[in-house]
Amino acid sequence: MKIETKCLHEGYKPGNGEPLALPIYQSTTYNYDSTEHIGKLFDLTAEGHMYSRISNPTVAAVEEKIAALEGGVGALCTTSGQAAILISILNILGAGDHFISTSKIYGGTINLFSVTLKKFGIECTFVDQDLPEEELQKYFKENTKAVYGETLANPALSVLDIEKFARLAHKNNVPFIIDNTFATPILCRPIEYGADIVVHSTTKYMDGQAIQVGGVIVDSGNFDWCNGKYKEFTEPDESYHGVIYTKDFGKAAFITKARVQMMRDLGVYPSANAAFLLNLGLQTLAVRIERHCENAKKVAEYLNNSEKVEFVNYPALSDNKYYQLYKKYLPKGCSGVISFAIKGTRETAVKFMDSLKLASNAVHVADVHTLVLHPASSTHRQLTDEQLVAAGISPGLIRLSVGIENIEDIIADLEQGFERI
Repeated sequence: MKIETKCLHEGYKPGNGEPLALPIYQSTTYNYDSTEHIGKLFDLTAEGHMYSRISNPTVAAVEEKIAALEGGVGALCTTSGQAAILISILNILGAGDHFISTSKIYGGTINLFSVTLKKFGIECTFVDQDLPEEELQKYFKENTKAVYGETLANPALSVLDIEKFARLAHKNNVPFIIDNTFATPILCRPIEYGADIVVHSTTKYMDGQAIQVGGVIVDSGNFDWCNGKYKEFTEPDESYHGVIYTKDFGKAAFITKARVQMMRDLGVYPSANAAFLLNLGLQTLAVRIERHCENAKKVAEYLNNSEKVEFVNYPALSDNKYYQLYKKYLPKGCSGVISFAIKGTRETAVKFMDSLKLASNAVHVADVHTLVLHPASSTHRQLTDEQLVAAGISPGLIRLSVGIENIEDIIADLEQGFERI
């Protein structure tokens, strides 16, 4: 099936006389015929659902769909994108370990990496993603265990050279983890370019309706965990009577360990109802993302020609720094998110935003509605001025998430906003 068809048909396949819509299995608990069978579940030697803190039939169907969309061997849904990132890191790293991250990433992730993970004894080094490979190589250490980046950075809208970072990670025998939230698998499938683990905030385009927060981790199944650096995958897990993930689960070693060990202990698994709503969003993802990209391209061109705009960040513009990477990795479009700066002060930008009538001033992005946000005073407020610059954020930067309304209405709203400054 083509990816547009997979959005509808992967994950759940109703049998004769069964519901066409994905059923909501709103239950914490599952009944089994024998104590022996339950024991096998806890030994990981039988298939089934032990408890809804680890897996649930409705959520499992959505996980299977997302894995199919990204081209992975398995997926694990979480209660937020931050939870997905946290589990993907903790599944690999522990106290005394180090990893490398690009600096142009979501502000909440910067805080997770630089503050919270430091409390776990995990060190992160932030790097300029545009540096050549030989310069980036200098940041690797003996204890480096992973590399992290975003396909399309939030809100800098820089495009990551996925193959460069995958090549660099694999040269150092570590996995490459990538956040593909803004691109979605409709616009880019990072696994095809060498990424090992893909994470999403499903709160964004996958949901698309601003209904519920969620996240997901997708395992490519391609990384060699037996290279000597990851003993937790190749040695017995005593919490499961000596299970060896690489031996017992093969290509699905990473995602299995993430579920039965990390999710078991952290308990950030979504409800069946949340997965049901996410599935509704996924069914229309391909249709929506096409309209988002079409509208955003026209808005970016309009802003780029405005005398009141200092600069526009949108990789699909031919004069953009990342235009060539956009053509390579995102030929179908680069999402509905634009960042731009109005000439003048921070107050000028705020006045413009507060004057908009169609666009909602909201702490959200990648929704069917057009949304606007001032990152420096909201989502990235916790960052220092130096961190803001490293993340590609100027004081007057505005993040505009272009919705699927009529394009003439969106541009008319921007025009009347400009008239008020």
